[in-house]
Amino acid sequence: MSVVPLVRGAAKAARRHQAGRGGGGRRRAAVVLLLALAYAAGLLLFVFGGGASVDGGGRAGVTVASFRRRGAPARSPPPPGSVYRSHIVFERLWPDIRDDAAPASTATSASVSTPSSWRRSMLTTPRYPNSGELWMPCVKRRLIPSELPPSNGYLIVEANGGLNQQRLSICDAVAVASLLNATLVIPVFHLNSVWRDPSKFSDIFDEYRFIETLRQHVRVVKELPKDVLLRFNHNISSIPNMRTKAYSSPDHYVQKVLPKLLELGVVRIAPFSNRLAQSVPSNIQALRCLVNYQALRFAEPIRVLAEDMVVRMMKKSSSTGGKYVSVHLRFEEDMVAFSCCTYDGGRKEKIEMENARERSWRGKFHRPGRVINPEANRRDGKCPLTPLEVGMMLRGMGFDNTTFLYVASGKIYNAAKYMAPLRQMFPLLETKDTLALPEELAEFKGYSSRLAALDYTVCVQSEVFVTTQGGNFPHFLMGHRRYLLGGNAKTIKPDKRKLVLSFDDPNIRWSRFKRQMQDILHHSE
Repeated sequence: MSVVPLVRGAAKAARRHQAGRGGGGRRRAAVVLLLALAYAAGLLLFVFGGGASVDGGGRAGVTVASFRRRGAPARSPPPPGSVYRSHIVFERLWPDIRDDAAPASTATSASVSTPSSWRRSMLTTPRYPNSGELWMPCVKRRLIPSELPPSNGYLIVEANGGLNQQRLSICDAVAVASLLNATLVIPVFHLNSVWRDPSKFSDIFDEYRFIETLRQHVRVVKELPKDVLLRFNHNISSIPNMRTKAYSSPDHYVQKVLPKLLELGVVRIAPFSNRLAQSVPSNIQALRCLVNYQALRFAEPIRVLAEDMVVRMMKKSSSTGGKYVSVHLRFEEDMVAFSCCTYDGGRKEKIEMENARERSWRGKFHRPGRVINPEANRRDGKCPLTPLEVGMMLRGMGFDNTTFLYVASGKIYNAAKYMAPLRQMFPLLETKDTLALPEELAEFKGYSSRLAALDYTVCVQSEVFVTTQGGNFPHFLMGHRRYLLGGNAKTIKPDKRKLVLSFDDPNIRWSRFKRQMQDILHHSE
């Protein structure tokens, strides 16, 4: 609404009134004019003070709205590290990255003694010494074989999750069986909604090795005796399920579970993921180690192919003494969806991720009160690194295009797009699909845990292991490598809070980017 016509209209009305009424009219006209001016002044204060106005049609006043738009402060940009700009940074820095490398053709001809980028990388650096304290394998800590007393009954557990979550459940199950002096039935594997692997224990692990290794510590049987099953109508589900909270203490099992075991002769705990506290007596922890590093050996079909793959990888990297870098790349669709992070896929990516979340975790991400903030997730280092980001990080750390790289992963999300830059930076890249023949992998297709076991074995034997996301796979692998290598194992565990700051700067120079990657490397293990 415009103020000027109101003032003009009031003045005209006053003049007409003055002409018709004489002297008395002049005074009244003056009063009317003063009132009109006062109204106009008040309206001006109202408008410029931020009030709302309405025109004759009942719509918000254009003058006020336009003033607000012009005067409103601009939205402040998100804090550094909030937005995925890595693809922009890569495109800008690629010429420098490409030039800062040895020709890929030299990888097959260079000898180990020839000074090269490998001399400047972690691959030819002597193993890091221990901090000074005596290192001892955890298996040897207070684990004394002895004659077992009569069993108190049978323990049945249901291991859930992927390969290494199941592995964790098995270690804990043996520990709980020892606490209860129970006979452990070979764990049952739950069919996980994400992994969708119907494999049984014997499909993944060597049952005979498992039972024999633990013979002097815990009794293990393949299945529940028929007479016990008969008591429960041959239905394991009829056996009372002793539901326990996550990370329950040893005392909980002795005080709550043991009485029921003595009463019935058998108890069941399902699910059994993370159901034992991490802090346990040293003899129980040593038993966990015995299970993980000695009793659990992969089944023969997995073991034979995995060992062949290691030999092939070492042969390919013979120019560097058989030394190679392994990367655990967590950029599968379910991982990206669960992280609630956004990348550069726009609306198509958003729809795909929403569908993936509903498919695997129906309703979980739409519960009342749940707030999803992708920008905060990225700043906090919770977003899985893309293959492009892993490649740029390693190139910045000094691993050039002559580096032999093994990538362990499931099915990468939008692989054609996201894997291309990594292969561009590391042309000597291998995966289980390139190391093994199609007919060799045929019997493992559709079994994610068995495929993960192949990756696990090749990563264990690498000179340097790179972890890009938390989870059971890298945790078990880091421990296993230290166990095999006398406490020393080269691991790159990047600080992703620092990484995203570099990837969020489109104007960063390659020299500065490399300094930042070197700093992250020096603070790794």
